[in-house]
Amino acid sequence: MNGKKRKPLYDVSRTLSDVATGKSKADLVIKNGTLVNVYTGELLSQMDVAIAQGRIAYVGDASHTIGDNTTVIDASGRFISPGLLDGHMHVESTMLTVTEFAKAALAKGTTGIFMDPHEIANVFGTEGVKWMHEEGQGLPLKVYTTYPSCVPATDDLEDAGATLEVSDIAEGMTWDGVEGLGEVMNFPGVVFGDPKMAGEIEATLRAGKTVTGHFPAEDEPMLQAYIASGASSCHETVTKEQGLLKLRLGMHLMVREGSAWRDVKEVIKVVTEDHVRTDNILLVTDDTYPQTLVEKGHLNHVVRRTIEEGVDPVTAIQMGSINTARYFKLDGDIGGIAPGKCADILLIDDLHRMEPSTVIADGTVVYDSGELKVEFPVYDYPAKAKSSVHLARPLESQDFLLTSVSSLDETTVQVIDVIENSARTAKTTAKLQVSNGIIQPDLEGDVIQLACIERHQGTGDISLAFARGFKLKRGAVASTVAHDSHNLLVMGTNPDDMAVAANELAKQGGGMIVVLDGEVLAAVPMAIAGLMSDQPLETVVQQVSELEAAWKTLGCPLNAPFMTFSLVALPVIPEIRISNRGLVDVTQFKLIPVEITE
Repeated sequence: MNGKKRKPLYDVSRTLSDVATGKSKADLVIKNGTLVNVYTGELLSQMDVAIAQGRIAYVGDASHTIGDNTTVIDASGRFISPGLLDGHMHVESTMLTVTEFAKAALAKGTTGIFMDPHEIANVFGTEGVKWMHEEGQGLPLKVYTTYPSCVPATDDLEDAGATLEVSDIAEGMTWDGVEGLGEVMNFPGVVFGDPKMAGEIEATLRAGKTVTGHFPAEDEPMLQAYIASGASSCHETVTKEQGLLKLRLGMHLMVREGSAWRDVKEVIKVVTEDHVRTDNILLVTDDTYPQTLVEKGHLNHVVRRTIEEGVDPVTAIQMGSINTARYFKLDGDIGGIAPGKCADILLIDDLHRMEPSTVIADGTVVYDSGELKVEFPVYDYPAKAKSSVHLARPLESQDFLLTSVSSLDETTVQVIDVIENSARTAKTTAKLQVSNGIIQPDLEGDVIQLACIERHQGTGDISLAFARGFKLKRGAVASTVAHDSHNLLVMGTNPDDMAVAANELAKQGGGMIVVLDGEVLAAVPMAIAGLMSDQPLETVVQQVSELEAAWKTLGCPLNAPFMTFSLVALPVIPEIRISNRGLVDVTQFKLIPVEITE
């Protein structure tokens, strides 16, 4: 990290003791701030924090720790807060490399993340996980990994680029910095005794690590069976009632506020209305895109939203710091400001705004007065990482024509109804016209053609279906960010533009694209696994802004439509999705026909 290795407590404890007693002097002292004490829930005025060897040596009046070579920061009028910890997020969703993400996150006060790199794992397996994990280990941001659990997310409904087995998870648990198992999305497999799921959880528990969960269903017996398996958290909670039930059963409730999935308003009512204890409540982002990072922030945005909903600021900060550290059994090192802890500290003018003016990571000022103050190492992804889109052949317009099994002029089809700012979809139907044997989209009724094309092995598999809710009036869009198997997802109002979008996206190595009348309106190239850009944050932000504007040009009014689009292929969240194998009923975990013939 920034040219120096982070030191464990046992290497520096003697030095810290000497500084605490004044025998040795501190490297850095923060003076005269108001301490946010997440251990007691207090705000303590006129406090100092003395730092040595990257850790905290003394909290209180630290005058006796200041020497000739001690750097002193005056925090008068500011709050001294622990750095924020994101307990569940996917770096790939930011469209940035871990390094570029770290620059943005640190500037917003996030000093540690627990990333689940299951997006890249679905493309490159263990190799991909290792690339991102290794990149994270050299950064001033603390990057902990929860090893991906469900690759692919389902075994019989889709085809990913790789598969992870129990042996991969067991090996991953031995890596330094792997602190748990990534969200266990295959909750039916867990509940009904799937050997792979049981083996992964057992390997994690045997290693003394944390099993993070994913439970969007409403079935209470299934929920209790899931918790009994060892899965101890959930970030898929969208109502107060679901949150209260999970908390009462001892689960850790991860309250999510990302770019598209905005759950704080409803779920945090367990605190503001039911007044439950907050020890087992964590704040997370899950999926955040570049604009949100720049315009609203990272975990500080989630803390701010929690405060806006009526939660006490200190309590909100606890949910974004010490609660997360305790959940992952790392509170001996991170999560609070106390002797012996890593010196990850924010100086904040206004707790309600949650915008840090100074960020300190491991005792080093990494951000101050609007600027990053440290150099970041360069991580080179191998050439293989930048060659991940493999189509059997170029796509043609006729590939996007869905033939009716009926001889009638009208037919009924199953439709994926998307819901703005939600990861869920609704299973509905629509009556569509049939012309020359081809089922026609209904632009007036907002029923648009959808396609999912296998892009890892070049099998040529293409499935077709229909979506409603995006309100496209013309053109086409495509994305290789298509959770979780990340095949090539295409949607459009006409087959010609759909073919152009698919082929152009394949040429650029993946990413996202918008096409109108055969011309590319906007694109975000994502060379790394078709998931992450190799460009700086500022470039990606500009490209995404242009992409968002292009979606609007096609008629889409949704917030972050490309994020909602990217989940249309995720067959583990109800109710209905598309995969490269066909249309998936997620309530039954089976493939279903697009056309209803009965």
